[in-house]
Amino acid sequence: MTQDSSQPVTTLLRAWRDGDASAFEQLIPIVYDELRRIARRHMAGERPSHTLQTGALINEAYMRLVDINQIDWQGRAHFMAMAAQTMRRVLIEAARARQRQKRGGGIERVTLDEHGIVAPGQGPDVLALNDALDALAAVSPRKAQVIELRFFAGLTNAEAAEVLHVSEDTVRRDWRLARAWLFRELKAHE
Repeated sequence: MTQDSSQPVTTLLRAWRDGDASAFEQLIPIVYDELRRIARRHMAGERPSHTLQTGALINEAYMRLVDINQIDWQGRAHFMAMAAQTMRRVLIEAARARQRQKRGGGIERVTLDEHGIVAPGQGPDVLALNDALDALAAVSPRKAQVIELRFFAGLTNAEAAEVLHVSEDTVRRDWRLARAWLFRELKAHE
């Protein structure tokens, strides 16, 4: 999406923030394809018998996002980052619920090898990844945000830099360091 095409999204986000409930309803059709892409990225690492489908993940994220009314939306990239983070939380909650039901069994696998976080053919479970991201956030919140924006939301370096208010070089550096840190943490978890 170009800067020009993101302008209506930003306008609708700000109208929504200012109390126009219909603005969110107008926003969803504009960003739905991107939300579906983000949901598919999240779902790609789930086991085949996973019961939550892509559409259901989008709907659950929608229900949670519609309840958020006090965010100073910075634009399309910020909204997509929040949507990706919300979808991640939905999947983590589902994984925790399944783990509780099975009393520790059936841990979900997510393949992150294409992004160099884990070795090819291996994938950390969703809960281990969440714990590792939480630990990274405690040490370096921005690096954890870069992982969320780049991997989970699928944002480019430029879009992540815009959301975080830093340079693209900083995002590239944080991305490289955060991937190495997560790789080490997830390796130790195994």
